[in-house]
Amino acid sequence: MILNKETAIKTAELLLQIKAIKLEPQQPFTWASGWKSPIYCDNRIILSYPPIRNYIREQFAKQIEELYGKPDAIAGVATGAIGIGMLVADYMNLPFVYVRPEAKGHGRKNQIEGHLDSGQNVVVIEDLISTGGSSINAVKALKEAKINIKGLLAIFTYGFDIAEENFKVANVDLHTLGNYEHLIETALRTNYINADEAETLKTWRQDPSKWNQ
Repeated sequence: MILNKETAIKTAELLLQIKAIKLEPQQPFTWASGWKSPIYCDNRIILSYPPIRNYIREQFAKQIEELYGKPDAIAGVATGAIGIGMLVADYMNLPFVYVRPEAKGHGRKNQIEGHLDSGQNVVVIEDLISTGGSSINAVKALKEAKINIKGLLAIFTYGFDIAEENFKVANVDLHTLGNYEHLIETALRTNYINADEAETLKTWRQDPSKWNQ
């Protein structure tokens, strides 16, 4: 869920402005899953724009403190959220770790990179929520290390039903700065897309795995 509509709209405006999110209903993208999609999101681009990355880190910090108070540490989900997670931790003057998709096959064979003590309270930062699989995988690794997960915050979510169900089953508290509904609303209001394209984007969102242009 989003906590603040104003933040959701501002986040959508910024992501569209720097093309971190691209909307192309007439020339859809192909995701790694094979899905055809009229939207593509790469929030790592935020790191290249200091004023925008500062806005995102400050909104994360504000929402973390409103929701959970000050945690003991921040954890970023590799690789997309390492950069922004580190910025949030630095802004809040907190330790930072990041979580790999799986343990390394060499060296110390870490999945969690950095130092945490068991029982510490941690907030996880993610850049994008699609199905939620990578996020929940990271949370699972932290819980196995006896870390107390206060919640997970992400920059943007597509809002798929499967993601909501996955987070519910995993008992993970999820909040995002922006979401799909406010993105489409903002793109339409600013003439980034027209009314027909907005309908196409809404149709895709209902059943993305079976959508065709």
